[in-house]
Amino acid sequence: MLVYPSAIDLSSRTLEHLSGLLAGHRRRIGSRWRRLTCGRQALLVLAHLRCGDTYARLAAGFRVGIATV
Repeated sequence: MLVYPSAIDLSSRTLEHLSGLLAGHRRRIGSRWRRLTCGRQALLVLAHLRCGDTYARLAAGFRVGIATV
């Protein structure tokens, strides 16, 4: 079970897979510094897709701005 401010019923393998995809994409496009690591960004996306949390709730939970979400 993955945890951010609430529980998400997904495997850690799912998180690792999405994190790897994000890392590869960032390398391909030459992305610079990001506020969230690939793992945290993947968790944010999965939380939104799985739980339907609003951007405001996600921003508060991950301690980032709404624009970052």
